[in-house]
Amino acid sequence: MVTRHRAAVTYSIRPSDLALHLFDVSVTVALPAANGQVFILPAWIPGSYMIREFARNIVKISAQSGGKAVRLKKLDKHSWRAAACRGPLLVQYQVYAWDLSVRSAHLDQTHGFFNGTSVFLRVQGQEHGQHVVEILPPQGDAYAKWRVATALPELKAKRYGFGSYVAGDYDALIDHPVEMGEFELIPFRAHGVPHEMVITGRVPNLDKARLAADLTKICEAQIALFEPVTKRAPVSRYVFLTLAVGDGYGGLEHRASTALICARADLPVKGQTEMSEAYRGFLGLCSHEYFHTWHVKRIKPAAFAPYDLQQENYTPLLWLFEGFTSYYDDLILVRSGLINEAAYLKLLAKTLNGVLRVSGRLKQSVAESSFDAWTKYYRQDENAPNAVVSYYAKGALVALLLDLSIRAETKGRKSLDDVMRALWRRYGRDFYSDGSKAGRGVTEAELEALFDDITGLSLQPMLDRAVKGTQDLPLEAVLQQFGVSLNSNNKPRSVALAVRTAREGNDCKIASVFENGVAHQAGLSAGDVLVALDGIRVTATNLETLLSRYRTGDVVSVHAFRRDELMAFTALLKPDTAPQLVLEAQPKPAAALRLRTAWLRKRG
Repeated sequence: MVTRHRAAVTYSIRPSDLALHLFDVSVTVALPAANGQVFILPAWIPGSYMIREFARNIVKISAQSGGKAVRLKKLDKHSWRAAACRGPLLVQYQVYAWDLSVRSAHLDQTHGFFNGTSVFLRVQGQEHGQHVVEILPPQGDAYAKWRVATALPELKAKRYGFGSYVAGDYDALIDHPVEMGEFELIPFRAHGVPHEMVITGRVPNLDKARLAADLTKICEAQIALFEPVTKRAPVSRYVFLTLAVGDGYGGLEHRASTALICARADLPVKGQTEMSEAYRGFLGLCSHEYFHTWHVKRIKPAAFAPYDLQQENYTPLLWLFEGFTSYYDDLILVRSGLINEAAYLKLLAKTLNGVLRVSGRLKQSVAESSFDAWTKYYRQDENAPNAVVSYYAKGALVALLLDLSIRAETKGRKSLDDVMRALWRRYGRDFYSDGSKAGRGVTEAELEALFDDITGLSLQPMLDRAVKGTQDLPLEAVLQQFGVSLNSNNKPRSVALAVRTAREGNDCKIASVFENGVAHQAGLSAGDVLVALDGIRVTATNLETLLSRYRTGDVVSVHAFRRDELMAFTALLKPDTAPQLVLEAQPKPAAALRLRTAWLRKRG
């Protein structure tokens, strides 16, 4: 329990109407600004690069001082100014919380969850002082067993209890999400540091022991990656906040915790020892968000140090911060012994095929994708496959190319691991060491120089082509040096319309049309609802079955509704052109095997 002097800014938050999904929130300012105190709610949350305008969820707001009402003037969509008063100034407001995601806030009779960016007004000019928040329980006997899970340090509260919590400044306050309700608590230690997996939602026969053991391996492998000598974690405690639902997937990183959402079927079941694809995916998600504890929460692009939470913060470096994290998330699984070499190569092939499937990769570089995340990647429309490349997926392939190239050219003396450790030492390790001021982020120029400095190689030409260019990456040649062959799957290809579809009731609706594919050439468009092929009804589930009766070169009539008009099309069927590449490890030559073993070997 932490005890400190009285904070200049204090908050309280209580679930007030669970059926109507309302939090009651207040903020008290001991010494408001003499010319009128300004309060601002963030417009976006770090890690999710889209303006979300959280202030739209404020239902009502008022202010008072000394028991008398104080006028609030709204300045813009997320800012208010209180009339000048001596203080203390109390602002009270209600927040509507019905976003079942990791980004905002959610409240009902089963649980409550919030990110500080959604509920805590920033007191302009007083962001750097200590902030205290009192988390209050909902009223009623039905909620007597509710607890609190957060990485915020306790002030006047017991661990997992309601009460007062403290943050060093506003940035820290909003970087510790809070879960409240009845949840499973799975504690474990990673290199001596306490960690907790918190799971909200009904999960029958959850194998808590297996989950703790597997997460321990992941966390210890990552700690050792960045601090191979000291094995020192960057936090004194870490919390995985997980909401298990019928169908869901997502995660958002924070400085000492992560918010996750998953399907119940993703979690391990007692008595089942195999590594299912669903559970592997969940472990990969945990690995990804935990890696961000170092990479983006402490090692940051210069544009994020500090964040400006009222407008877009542009950076061309998300390919590094999200792409490299996407590379290491699954790599850590094989290095920690949770999956084998073959399973890992299968995951790499899936990433490669996904990137090669979209023609947007030939039009947009990962640097451009990073910069345009606010308007393109996070706001994808039906044409996204033909216009956008994922800085996550292609960024992971850039990391793969660099890692293998560095290992091959230095004969195993250096690797991407060395670059990550150098980034950590220079920009991350001391980022939060001074409580009064955070560190600084890395610039593009510094990053480019660091690669050459650490590896002793001239990597600038490769980086320019891979990051700023739109050509496909030369992965086949470098993989061969590690005894990994890149081959086409010999599986027979069926005909396809080259579309992505979505179920709409019992209808099959086209979500995206791939450029130069059968549907594109026939004139079909995203949004069209398929009705029939050659007079046979198309449903939400039978399109592939219907197409399986045709061969390459067959001509079929396609009927579809576009809006409320029935339209007819003629399609010349062709084989499915989706990439079917596979990666296969070869036992020889010995030099390649040594390189591959060093790359993928289990770390102690």
